[in-house]
Amino acid sequence: MGSSSAKRIQTSLLGEFEKKLLIKIANRLPAWVTSDFLTWTGFFGAVICAVGYALGELNLNWLWLSSFGLFLNWFGDSLDGTVARVRHTQRPTYGFYIDHALDAFTISIMCIGAGLSPLFDLNIGLLVLAGYLVISIHTYLLTILNDEFRLTYGGFGPTEFRLVMVIMNTVAIYVPWQSCGLVLFHRFYSVFELLGIAIVILIWVLNVISFWKDLRIFAKKDPVKPYNPEA
Repeated sequence: MGSSSAKRIQTSLLGEFEKKLLIKIANRLPAWVTSDFLTWTGFFGAVICAVGYALGELNLNWLWLSSFGLFLNWFGDSLDGTVARVRHTQRPTYGFYIDHALDAFTISIMCIGAGLSPLFDLNIGLLVLAGYLVISIHTYLLTILNDEFRLTYGGFGPTEFRLVMVIMNTVAIYVPWQSCGLVLFHRFYSVFELLGIAIVILIWVLNVISFWKDLRIFAKKDPVKPYNPEA
């Protein structure tokens, strides 16, 4: 339920396919499945995802619960705005606020849960969280200043991120990965921790590139004014 007045920029790898699929699903949902219901469903999915990750320390099969939570999170988070647009029941101010306010809680819950899992060190989960929140702040600034809502960066968006996590969960259950990795700075990093570090680097590189790109654009829109001490 994003802002309906801002231009939505969706350039993800799965964007076109996902958009068509979401519209088909939205047209078939019963009337009692409202946008608010879907928003909270997505939040509940994030909680299930985190619980599954934490329980993965006891048994890796709990990662199936985490993957189900990721699916539920995608279902609710992706469909809430689509349902509002299909039914012409948008609430731009309320919808934008609740959707993105809950997003901060959602990503925090999932990243901390992943950091408590056997796949990642908590520090890696927190670095991913920090990078995601910085991108979110950048997105909201562009929504206000440029009237555009950027859903993806570098062809990668929340849906692709969830899909990568589901694939990682599945591989972790069936592949003996615990001894696969590298020793860096006198510490062993598993293959999943190395992948997590790669995700951290990617997120922060995208942050820096987007910052400098948009900084130049806004500098041209709002150039330096000459100082006139006599004015």
